[in-house]
Amino acid sequence: MIGNVKPLNKLDKQKSIEQKTQAVKWVGVILSVVIFLLLVFMLPKELHREAKLAIAMTVSAIVLFITEAFSYGQISLLIILFTCFTQIVSIDTALSGFSSGAIFLIIGGMMIAKAVNDTPLTQRMTYYVLQKFGSTTSRVLAGIILISQVQAFFIPATAVRATLLLPVVISLLKTFDHQLNPNIRRQFMLGVAYGGNISGTAILPAAIGNVLAVEILNIYLGTSISYFGWLLYALPIWILLIPTIWYIIRRVYPAESQEIQGIRKEMKEQLQGLGKINVREIRCLIILGITVLLWMTESFHHMHPAIPAIFAAVVLSLPKIGVTTWENVIKINLDTVFVLGATLSLGTILNETGAIQFLGGFLQAQWLVDSMRHSLLAVILVVIITQIYHLGVSNVSTAIVTLLPVLIGIATQIGVDPVYIVFAASITCLHGFILVIETMPNIISQGSGYITQKEFIVPGIWATVASSLITVIVAATWWKWIGFMP
Repeated sequence: MIGNVKPLNKLDKQKSIEQKTQAVKWVGVILSVVIFLLLVFMLPKELHREAKLAIAMTVSAIVLFITEAFSYGQISLLIILFTCFTQIVSIDTALSGFSSGAIFLIIGGMMIAKAVNDTPLTQRMTYYVLQKFGSTTSRVLAGIILISQVQAFFIPATAVRATLLLPVVISLLKTFDHQLNPNIRRQFMLGVAYGGNISGTAILPAAIGNVLAVEILNIYLGTSISYFGWLLYALPIWILLIPTIWYIIRRVYPAESQEIQGIRKEMKEQLQGLGKINVREIRCLIILGITVLLWMTESFHHMHPAIPAIFAAVVLSLPKIGVTTWENVIKINLDTVFVLGATLSLGTILNETGAIQFLGGFLQAQWLVDSMRHSLLAVILVVIITQIYHLGVSNVSTAIVTLLPVLIGIATQIGVDPVYIVFAASITCLHGFILVIETMPNIISQGSGYITQKEFIVPGIWATVASSLITVIVAATWWKWIGFMP
């Protein structure tokens, strides 16, 4: 009888967690409906029906995203369905986001990740970095953070990079847990999360937020930022963030850098188990190299970044040329596609209904407009506003697609170049460190069960302050030197 008590307690605990999760979801649904109705009836009468419904729909969708009442894909399709049923815009406008090149860039990126994961390349790189960085916990943390940065060049999705790295880190914790204190566990998990967050900073296809920002610039201004241009503007921020994040994690959760007995041997054995690099891996590296080269030379051939991504996805799945099968590469997460398509459409919907102009009024206080005329002060204000806004609108795609058009409108109105302002806001949106729901790497890391939301808060605040300061410092120096910012 006594032997049955523990499993029963575990079962009860699991049931309790599921009940709480369901309760939160129901609260999210009810709250979103209540907020929708309140906005519809309380928004100014002079605002026409289409704009009211668009604003109410957007805020309700944000509530659903935050509470995760449904899957992200379901919420995204609900946005499209609502738009079509209420006829606030035409069906072509409602689905316009799905015809964007950004959609095919993300689809191609996920297909590339599936193909690469079908080879030992990612595992080989992870084991190699961890072996070379030594056996101390501080060096392993540095290795965990750096792995995500290297992956960013050929795996264009933060969620995929974090997902590929997490099992290796969990394996390390399980293998050596008897030698580690709780702070080492926190360090490694935050390394996965924060390392993933900053990994998309300088590589254009490496984060959905980057892709969305470029598409919004194209839609609203008819201009764009190339792969090489994005790398040029963001590289100093990226380089400074890597050691800064490592330092903050170790500072907030201090632990004496200790030897992890056997880690070098374990990584060496894992590498030996993979054998020598094979022909499939060499072919994969060649195709990835060509793809990255095409991305970097966009300013010469003027191909949308989606084209090299699709090229790589197709070639990687060709018989005798590629490394996997077509059946494998098409097994992608459609939730991501639906989120990106719906949020791109949402931006167009808000603009066409006049909702963006109404929302922009809240950011058009005279002191703010006057301050935006000074380039450095504009960057400081945009970074602060974006950080606060992203805490409320946790989904990166939704935050970018609702905030950037407003900033473009203000900048255009006062005759300021909107490009560097949009760039500063989009980079800031990637750096969500405080709340788990701010970024996918945070969610994936916390979902492992090895770290809680509470453990994100203090290091997250410091990381937010640090990333904001770094962005402002780079804007005041590097951006001015290269002529990106006046």
